[in-house]
Amino acid sequence: LQTRLQAGQGYGNTLNCVLTVYRNESVAGFFKGMSFPLASIAVYSSVVFGVFSNTQRLLSQLHHRDPSHTPALADVALASMVAGFVSVGIGTPVDLVKIRLQMQMQPYIKANIKLKPTVPGFPVYRGPIHCFRTVLQKEGIAGIYRGAGAMLLRDVPGYCLYFTPYTFFCGWITPDGCISPNPSSVWLAGGVAGAISWGTATPMDVVKSRLQADGVYLNKYKGTLDCILQSYQNEGLKVFFRGITINAVRGFPMSSATFLGYELSLKAMKRDQTETNS
Repeated sequence: LQTRLQAGQGYGNTLNCVLTVYRNESVAGFFKGMSFPLASIAVYSSVVFGVFSNTQRLLSQLHHRDPSHTPALADVALASMVAGFVSVGIGTPVDLVKIRLQMQMQPYIKANIKLKPTVPGFPVYRGPIHCFRTVLQKEGIAGIYRGAGAMLLRDVPGYCLYFTPYTFFCGWITPDGCISPNPSSVWLAGGVAGAISWGTATPMDVVKSRLQADGVYLNKYKGTLDCILQSYQNEGLKVFFRGITINAVRGFPMSSATFLGYELSLKAMKRDQTETNS
């Protein structure tokens, strides 16, 4: 829904988008392009959280000569921006494949007329691997990383507004004297952080989606700035807030689950390490 609202035409509001997709493509339409993200989400999340945690430890070592020292919010913000920068290397190709698969139109056959692959309505890609291979062959590495600039502008501040509010709210909710936050605190802080991050990232998410969807049949945008200018000139300022409701609403449960899994995994590993050392 998010991609259709941001890069598609004629969907109107969220409810109309839901009804249109269901009417034209049934339930399967809501899961288009999801196999590639699902297959790579474990690697992506591991890299993001790994870079974030290790950067925090490095900053604590530099500032306090103790990697286990609780980092200041400024260090959390810096570590999160580094994680956002690194995430683009993995996230851009995955998002590109997902969006290309979601935005290609359904096959349209009338009488005995066979549409050319370049005509809207003809399914250009047969699946995620075919999509990746086709883009790589036709557009090269630059094609695979189309929209990387917009993704940098989305994810660097986006992860700053992801990890920093999470750390702040965890510290605020957790009672004094507790070494680590309880699961309910993690769930709430993670959800709020996710809603804030995805809500504020929506304008650049729109630009990224449009750049990556561009190229299925034709190339409309020359780059990030050109996409911003064309979108604003044609549709006004409101275009940059398309899908903000979906982003904020889905950001809460998704981030709650992510942070809860992260914190529980850390606890389990620390417990195993303690038992091994003892």
